[in-house]
Amino acid sequence: MATPSRKTATPGPLASKRPLPRDPSSEVPSKRRSSASPAPPPPRPLQSSGPFVEGSIVRIAMENFLTYDICEVSPGPHLNMIIGANGTGKSSIVCAICLGLAGKPAFMGRADKVGFFVKRGCSKGMVEIELFKISGNLVITREIDVAKNQSFWFINKKSTTQKIVEEQVAALNIQVGNLCQFLPQDKVGEFAKLSKIELLEATEKSIGPPEMHRYHCELKNFREKEKQLETSCKEKTEYLEKMIQRNERYKQDVERFYERKRHLDLIEMLEAKRPWVEYENVRQEYEEVKLARDRVKEEVRKLKEGQIPMTHRIEEIEKQRHNLEARIKEKATDIKETSQKCKQKQDVIERKDKHIEELQQALAVKQNEEHDRQRRISNTRKMIEDLQNELKNTENCENLQPQIDAITSDLRQIQDEKALCEGEIIDMRREKETLEKEKKNVEEHIVRFDNLMNQKEDKLRQRYRDTYDAVLWLRNNRDKFKQRVCEPIMLTINMKDNKNAKYVENHISSNDLRAFVFESQEDMEVFLKEVRDNKKLRVNAVMAPEHSCADKAPSVSLNELKQYGFFSYLRELFDAPNPVMSYLCYQYHIHEVPVGTERTRERIERVIQETQLKQFYTAEEKYVVKTSFYSNKHITVNTSLKVAQFLTVTVDLEQRRHLEEQLKEINRKLQAVESGLIALREKNKHLEHRDNELRQKKKELLERKTKKRQLEQKISSKLGSLKLMEQDTCNLEEEEQKASTKIKEINVQKAKLVTELTNLIKICTSLHIQKVNLILQNTTVISEKNKLESDYMAASSQLRLTEQHFIELDENRQRLLQKCKELMKRARQVCNLGAEQTVPQEYQTQVPTIPNGHNSSPPMAFQDLPNTLDEIDALLTEERSRASCFTGLNPTVVEEYTKREEEIEQLTEELKIKKVELDKYRESISQVKERWLNPLKELVEKINEKFSNFFSSMQCAGEVDLHTENEEDYDKYGIRIRVKFRSSTQLHELTPHHQSGGERSVSTMLYLMALQELNRCPFRVVDEINQGMDPINERRVFEMVVNTACKENTSQYFFITPKLLQNLPYSEKMTVLFVYNGPHMLEPNRWNLKAFQRRRRRITFTQPSQ
Repeated sequence: MATPSRKTATPGPLASKRPLPRDPSSEVPSKRRSSASPAPPPPRPLQSSGPFVEGSIVRIAMENFLTYDICEVSPGPHLNMIIGANGTGKSSIVCAICLGLAGKPAFMGRADKVGFFVKRGCSKGMVEIELFKISGNLVITREIDVAKNQSFWFINKKSTTQKIVEEQVAALNIQVGNLCQFLPQDKVGEFAKLSKIELLEATEKSIGPPEMHRYHCELKNFREKEKQLETSCKEKTEYLEKMIQRNERYKQDVERFYERKRHLDLIEMLEAKRPWVEYENVRQEYEEVKLARDRVKEEVRKLKEGQIPMTHRIEEIEKQRHNLEARIKEKATDIKETSQKCKQKQDVIERKDKHIEELQQALAVKQNEEHDRQRRISNTRKMIEDLQNELKNTENCENLQPQIDAITSDLRQIQDEKALCEGEIIDMRREKETLEKEKKNVEEHIVRFDNLMNQKEDKLRQRYRDTYDAVLWLRNNRDKFKQRVCEPIMLTINMKDNKNAKYVENHISSNDLRAFVFESQEDMEVFLKEVRDNKKLRVNAVMAPEHSCADKAPSVSLNELKQYGFFSYLRELFDAPNPVMSYLCYQYHIHEVPVGTERTRERIERVIQETQLKQFYTAEEKYVVKTSFYSNKHITVNTSLKVAQFLTVTVDLEQRRHLEEQLKEINRKLQAVESGLIALREKNKHLEHRDNELRQKKKELLERKTKKRQLEQKISSKLGSLKLMEQDTCNLEEEEQKASTKIKEINVQKAKLVTELTNLIKICTSLHIQKVNLILQNTTVISEKNKLESDYMAASSQLRLTEQHFIELDENRQRLLQKCKELMKRARQVCNLGAEQTVPQEYQTQVPTIPNGHNSSPPMAFQDLPNTLDEIDALLTEERSRASCFTGLNPTVVEEYTKREEEIEQLTEELKIKKVELDKYRESISQVKERWLNPLKELVEKINEKFSNFFSSMQCAGEVDLHTENEEDYDKYGIRIRVKFRSSTQLHELTPHHQSGGERSVSTMLYLMALQELNRCPFRVVDEINQGMDPINERRVFEMVVNTACKENTSQYFFITPKLLQNLPYSEKMTVLFVYNGPHMLEPNRWNLKAFQRRRRRITFTQPSQ
């Protein structure tokens, strides 16, 4: 028995799995024995061949691989039986062989990543395979990194690459991906599923010569190329015939096309010449216009020369006119000054007249005053007489004073009441103004709150329209609910600081942020039935806990956390109604989640290790700390915080409700004040009316009381006035003499002034006459100037007309010149001429040649074509009519005809090349087929012979043959296995469905045994293939395996099984590896098989004596 060793990585009764040591009496080469020393030495490459074949496995070492901590296995050169209970680690050795020899994880059918083969809890694993080579053993080491899922390769302890390892393994003909060589436990069932083609390929790779599979691949490639060439030749031949036939059909159309082309060529010549004729016509017209323009230009010059004398005369007259106008202005100035002096004299005379009028008026006034004084004296005497009569008739009014005193007392009382009332009115007005100001301030605060609330509601409406519609419905139907219903959490939460909104939004899910919060389950059902079922709105609703959690204290005081940079719990960052706060504490534990700063981020390791917090926030990140169920290690997940969207707007709903109540109270007080003002105004109005009545009554009494005194005073006053008027007398005669003397003096002065005025008028008249003479002279000059200007204007008008005619002719010349250039450019473009080229030679002499030997009749020479547009257009119309008679002709027909002619020639040449290439491939196929098929038939015959012998020894029948449906389809060749387990049945092909699991296992095992003696691979691995066999077949198969695998010069064989039947035959060349595990296994360095045997003998000897 081989002796694998194992070392556990972690202590514990269930952690160790140790294979049992082998029996020292087994005839196994010493190089396979394990060392009993405390630490096994590193493997030393074997140099001698012994019974091992090239590429056999000498040693397998595993560390932290699947079930093993440390294990080393030394297999034998022939049959290796690996036995152990299920789960002990037998298949782990198979996996180690596969992965250690650069096999892929998928070959075992267990996992798709190499990292999964490392023992759980370890970060790295290692597999080491030592292969026998005559020149020196090959040690391949594969280290596996779990974190990176990568492998690191070493050959003889030197670092290398996986590609080099694969090349070394392939050079030894090791194929861990070939089910005929390497059949792991999870792939046993897939062997029977192999198709005939896949089985042939696996067999070729496993036991055939190295060139056999290469020849097969070449044949398949050659055959594929041959098919492609045959198809290509056939398609090209058919296509060539079709093209030839098609060209014959279109030949007449091509000839008609060239006939039509002759007419088109003539049309092209005509169209090419037509621009030249147009150009010549326009050029001639241009020359005519140019001559007319030059004539008009000369006429313009003569008219301009004729205007020069007239211009000089007009300038002289203009100077003369300026002199006359200057003299006229001087006379006008003198006239103005003389007129000014006349006016001054007239003003003095008028003032003298006015003075006379004033003297006369003063005298008249004095006369009137004297007459008026006499009249007033008479009137005053009469008034005194009337007043004296009235005084005699006036009664005594001394008894009116008590009535006046009583009314005065009433008036004083009413004034006091009125003052008191007006004071109250003023106070109430002030109170009203104060209340109105308070009302305005409160309304402005409410409007600001509403604007903020509208912002939040707008965000809700834009993002969650259904939730917004449900909010509107709730506000209109609150009477339907028994207990309090809170609007969506995002509307009811009010951040104390907007900067902290991101923590709350990242902590509470978006579904709960737009959820309605209920205190009653019945209310929530009513709400959901109406909103979800009837209105079809998608809304969320949650229930607040029955017992409020809003005031629940945190498990850790904030003061203890401040040392880590935490400044608050989430709950203290915002305000919310009690049901909402209770729900958030219950559902999201916001009273247990602290919020920190960058200082917290800097001390994150201490926070995780010391605080035992499950969730917390730093300035820009959220941390969630979990504890591993298996290792009790902390697992931390941190995520960056998203920017807040909804909670950045803060609305204090409690303050708003307080403001609404305050507004109601102010409105109530305003109504009370307004009512009081109305009552006080009515009272004040009544007092005012009473005051007016008393005053009127008092006034009447006072008037009655003072009337006698007034009459006496009036009589006294009138007597005084009469005395004064009698004393104020005037002498009218004296006044009249004074006035007459003054008037005479003024008239003398006035006469002197009139004489001076007459002289000035004469001077002014003389100046006016001189001015008129100058004006007449100026008029004559202006008349002459106007006549000259009229003549000049007539000449200028004729000049303008002539110049306009010149401009029109010049513009026409420019237009014709431009047109000539355009026509010249177009004509040259039509003829493909350069700037200095003349008419091309081909339009004069050359006859166009049509491809493929067709010539059109020679066209007319360019100079022989008509020279007028009418003739050219007539000929064009005629030729176009003739060309249009050739209907149904497509220019692409000629192109396709010519193209097909070229393709026919090209295809003919390609077809010759393809046929030559096809003959070469057929010759190659014949040669390679002979090299591949004959050895393959011999190989399959040998396999069939051994396979049939194995089945015959089991009283069954089986055969292997080379099967194909078509001898030329080399990719359809395959190996067909047919078996018969009962004499009453026929041979049936081995399939995954026809035979039982045990029959498939027996057939697979016997086929592999048939390959064993023929196999050129160094080893074969079969894992638990005997599981589905009955005891009889299992015994027969085991005997065949032992007999076949233990022969000389056979390859190494690994047979893995969890159990064996009793009394099976064994061979001395077998190596049996027992795999055990358990809590009481010894450490590898303490394993001493000889000591165990001595102890066993002592126990056997001492038992009888006891």
